[in-house]
Amino acid sequence: MKTLKPIILSLALLILGCKDSKKDGENSSTANIPVSREMVAELTAPPHVPTPVGSRKAKKLIVNMEILEEEGELTNGVRYNYWTFGGSVPGSFIRTRVGDEVEFTLSNHPDNKLPHNIDLHAVTGPGGGAESSFVAPGHEKTFSFKTLNPGLYVYHCATAPVGMHIANGMYGLILVEPEGGLPPVDKEYYVMQGDFYTKGKNGERGLQPFDMQKAVDENADYVVFNGSVGALTGDNALTAKVGETVRLYIGNGGPNLVSSFHVIGEIFDKVYVEGGDLINENIQTTLVPAGGAAIVEFRVDVPGSLVLVDHSIFRAFNKGALGILKVEGEEDKKIYSGEIREGIYLPEGPGIQNMPTTDEIAESDIPAKSFEEQMEFGKQIYMQNCFACHQSEGQGIPNAFPPLAKSDYLNADVNRAISAVVNGLSGEITVNGEKYNSVMTRQMISSEEVANVLTYVYNSWGNSKKEVTKKMVDDVKNKK
Repeated sequence: MKTLKPIILSLALLILGCKDSKKDGENSSTANIPVSREMVAELTAPPHVPTPVGSRKAKKLIVNMEILEEEGELTNGVRYNYWTFGGSVPGSFIRTRVGDEVEFTLSNHPDNKLPHNIDLHAVTGPGGGAESSFVAPGHEKTFSFKTLNPGLYVYHCATAPVGMHIANGMYGLILVEPEGGLPPVDKEYYVMQGDFYTKGKNGERGLQPFDMQKAVDENADYVVFNGSVGALTGDNALTAKVGETVRLYIGNGGPNLVSSFHVIGEIFDKVYVEGGDLINENIQTTLVPAGGAAIVEFRVDVPGSLVLVDHSIFRAFNKGALGILKVEGEEDKKIYSGEIREGIYLPEGPGIQNMPTTDEIAESDIPAKSFEEQMEFGKQIYMQNCFACHQSEGQGIPNAFPPLAKSDYLNADVNRAISAVVNGLSGEITVNGEKYNSVMTRQMISSEEVANVLTYVYNSWGNSKKEVTKKMVDDVKNKK
């Protein structure tokens, strides 16, 4: 047996050597792909992606990207100073093919305050280009690289402190398509997750600075898709039609948290694992590491609102990692029937599910000073607490949760509506002629916040325009 060990070891080294030689040969082959002519790269802001590469030949691809430091809205009433590639978070989507020679110019706007650079994970070279692209405000740097490996890659700023630059929004995706391009699909979208750390707590209004200690502790206030809460909901929702194939380019800028990416109501037909060549099929949820990416593809077979989430689920419903894909078209009862029948099931009795008591609920520090502020703050609370059940336009979920839009039940009695929020609600009710029998739990929000969210609901979607005050809410609470 001892004499076999050197032979086995030699064979193992030979096999590994062959694998390494093959990889070296592949890179050597792609490095020698000739380029024909020159073209300026099409860059797009999320959720859009540039035109597919298709069968075009390798070219000298000119990429011009500008760094902008600018204030934007992280969520309703919460402002943040983003640092961006191309004016968006995530940064502009770059689409290339294997063998392209990319001439990359990075410009740092003269109004910016800090130097920046770029590290593209698709680059074979020191720092992924970071060493060659370090640029002060009012200057620009140019470097070039050859795209050797197909795949979906993250890029980010790598200027110290690196984590701070990434946490402020400096990340994006670069796609290197294989020769001949990716298979065609009907719809393609760009979605990238990021975690944000603010001095104020989640939802605290005003301009919020970055909090380094929270970032070091990995205690994110917000985890979002495409730079802000609600970036992929309402008018910004992604769209598709029944029968279409959808491809999502999913990235995770981090800087800290791994994403458990999932689409509620769909199964991924294909997942390009970590954005590379390996394809997995029939996947429910795929992990996307910080600084990594994945490509997911699926056909949409039934209409409705599909919900994109990080399935670390409190991030979705409490910190913002939630988006919508609206699918239009004809229903197919063979695939999904909808509700077939309804009955009463009360094995644990008819009691209401309780959230923490009113005594445990902290009152809002900053009351709304005007109707406009009530609407602004109320929308924020609605998106954090009510959106999942009642949807972005108050349409509810058929046979499960009643609509708030043009709701006769809501508009008939404001005190009853207040009671439903502060005390919970169970049992059968009729809303706009339809019966519902579900449970609404007590909401752990202050009297001020109850007034704000109900004012927002009453003044949206064709409702009665009532304005709810903190006193009205307190009066209902005191009747208990």
